[in-house]
Amino acid sequence: MFYYWLAPLGKQFILFNLFNYIAFRAAGAGVTALVLCFVVGPAVIRRLRAHKIGQIIRAEGPASHQGKRGTPTMGGLVIIFATLVPTLLWARVDNRMVMVAMLATLWMGAIGFLDDYLKIVQGKSRGLVAKWKLVGQCTFGLVLGLYLLFFPVVPATIIPATATTVPFFKYLVVNFAPLLFVGFVVFVITAWSNAVNLTDGLDGLAAGLTAVAAAAFAVFAYLFGRVDFTSYLNLIYLPGAGELAVFCAALMGAALGFLWFNAHPAEVFMGDTGSLAIGGAFGTVAILLKAEFLLVLIGGVFVAEAVSVMLQTSVYKWFKRTRGREYADAHKVFRMAPLHHHFEKHGWAETTVVTRFWILGILCGLVALATLKVR
Repeated sequence: MFYYWLAPLGKQFILFNLFNYIAFRAAGAGVTALVLCFVVGPAVIRRLRAHKIGQIIRAEGPASHQGKRGTPTMGGLVIIFATLVPTLLWARVDNRMVMVAMLATLWMGAIGFLDDYLKIVQGKSRGLVAKWKLVGQCTFGLVLGLYLLFFPVVPATIIPATATTVPFFKYLVVNFAPLLFVGFVVFVITAWSNAVNLTDGLDGLAAGLTAVAAAAFAVFAYLFGRVDFTSYLNLIYLPGAGELAVFCAALMGAALGFLWFNAHPAEVFMGDTGSLAIGGAFGTVAILLKAEFLLVLIGGVFVAEAVSVMLQTSVYKWFKRTRGREYADAHKVFRMAPLHHHFEKHGWAETTVVTRFWILGILCGLVALATLKVR
């Protein structure tokens, strides 16, 4: 909105020319998101505490986590609010990429909210049945895939709607068949919403990694939307992609603002409301930027967390079926999954695990940025 209100004033007052620059508006969105978290965060936490919307701790989890029982959850509402409002204020809302990213955040956040509500408020231990949660995720992926197939956000003369780029290779794209492309979009959305959800198990872990990944994506979105930079770096120019930098900066600011309250010892947890929304946002931004494979580098820690769960579950079921339950219990791949719990079982303090995973997240972001020149 600021762009439409203030940028035209640049003809009379040179200061307002700043609103024509994406970098300025992205910075403004990030700061606005951070401030909004500081303003609304305490009120939301008090409201959640007053309604006794507290975290449920699994009995089989680390013993140190039992003290977190009852800590307010569903704080992801703060992240969603602090991401969408600054985006509306600072981004160009006539940009379809921005609108799709916002819709993804709301859609996945709604699924997570329903799960949290059923689990905590309604007292249903399973929350939203996994089957229906998956249906909601796949439905959005299907809608997004079909939308991009029939209404591409990037002209086909630049890159086919069904194509994606490959890191480390200039101008190399993988072009899917239409149906395969839609399936690929469904997979990316579902995989990433669940990957962030699995990572959200320690104080500040998912929030800190979100801030790092969002910052990296803001850089890529900005570069992909600039003709000069894409030409110099041998990237594919995506008209309008620069506005996604504003959305990503807002998400980064919201994650940092939430981290203020979520740092150990956490005053509030994001719950599925926040983790599914963040994962859906990352998956959608990657799809819009034709950078789905790049997402694996940027979110390497999220990938490791998800893979640890899949590996643990698959190996356990295999041993249980072939050699019996006792053998399966004694030969687990990890002491506990997701991966962060494995290191807790090894004796690492929670803050140690979180800090080291943040470091790895920053490393992943730097490796992803390095692909800009390693081509």
